[in-house]
Amino acid sequence: MTDLKARILELVHEYHREQSGAGEFVAGETPVLSSGPVFDETERAALVEAALDMRIAASTYAVQFERRFARHFGMRKAQLTNSGSSANLLALSALTAHELGDRRLRPGDEVITVAAGFPTTVNPIVQNGLVPVFVDVDLGTYNTTVERVRAAIGPRTKAIIVAHTLGNPFDAAGMMALAEEHGLWLIEDNCDAVGSLYQGRPTGTFGHLSTVSFYPAHHITMGEGGCVLTNSLELSHLVQSFRDWGRDCWCRPGEDDRCHKRFGCQLGTLPFGYDHKYTFSQIGYNLKTTDLQAALGLRQLDRVAAFGEARRKNWQRLRADLDGVPGLLLPEATPDSDPSWFGFVITVRPSAPFTRNDLVLHLESQQIRTRLLFSGNLTRHPAYRQVDYRVAGTLENSDVIVDNTFWIGVYPGITDEMTAYVGRTIREFVAERSRG
Repeated sequence: MTDLKARILELVHEYHREQSGAGEFVAGETPVLSSGPVFDETERAALVEAALDMRIAASTYAVQFERRFARHFGMRKAQLTNSGSSANLLALSALTAHELGDRRLRPGDEVITVAAGFPTTVNPIVQNGLVPVFVDVDLGTYNTTVERVRAAIGPRTKAIIVAHTLGNPFDAAGMMALAEEHGLWLIEDNCDAVGSLYQGRPTGTFGHLSTVSFYPAHHITMGEGGCVLTNSLELSHLVQSFRDWGRDCWCRPGEDDRCHKRFGCQLGTLPFGYDHKYTFSQIGYNLKTTDLQAALGLRQLDRVAAFGEARRKNWQRLRADLDGVPGLLLPEATPDSDPSWFGFVITVRPSAPFTRNDLVLHLESQQIRTRLLFSGNLTRHPAYRQVDYRVAGTLENSDVIVDNTFWIGVYPGITDEMTAYVGRTIREFVAERSRG
């Protein structure tokens, strides 16, 4: 490192300390956010250092992150991409590849998912010409069950893609056993659940593929970014191909002949020796990330455990503060799980003397930010009016979520003082409405 670069980075550390002085929390004035990134001076410096080195494409830092992230999960391969939404698109698209033979997904095949989820878990099904099969969830855990998915399996069902809702694991072991029993693919959408455990094992390690998001709201962030993980070298290569324009070659941009096939193979009807870097085996995309993002992600990865501990503490404090408050259905961890919570979800009971909107508007007026539980029921949104889908069973709990459910933040930027204020504000609101 040159003296000038070292001086610049020293000033970045100084700048961060100057800008990041913790202001006093003022109840009702200081916003209590639902989510957000938490950075320290080393992360700011890492981002600036990557910029000074003009690391504007996916290169060394991206490779380092992929290797470390895969090791973190005990998985063989991680493929970095530009968002969690793209990760879901790549995971599902990889399963349509001709290389998979009879196992591949074909247009018209069915993929089971939940209605009460985020749209980008479901959109890749539609984007690949497949048919979503929607199942309901349980209130309290907000996850679906193996029994619901089993009942939804039909003659055209070929895959399952389900998210761990707000960090709360679904029965991933049971779902994988069901998938293997019926010869189905399982994709775990782990975007909200990095650090969560099910049966003592990290979520995102049960399915054939799993996906992660590094959007600022999530457990660690790159600003934007996502990742696809798998233990299958075959699936990893397919994900990489779909991500990198559909190229057959797996050399990184700027690499020449690491695959040892550059001028020594013949594919399709191309002549022998046609440059492998310009041979395309998939109808792919360009969904790569940059080293700027990966440099930030590498520093955030060092803090996964601490971030998870803070999320668990904030969630547990809210759960204790609100226990027994009438009119509210409070969240529950899935049995045999240890969630790294993304948020604290509340359902207002139909019998309560107030509505979800009453409570949400009051919280917002007190500078406590709220969010709905994603789509509530995707089948009721205008984007899906013309989509060919099937519903297995009823979606009655998803409809309850549409009307009665919301969540508040537990991310590491929330202090004990903030959680105490949130709990007190909710208790006071409910007490006042109950008297009236």
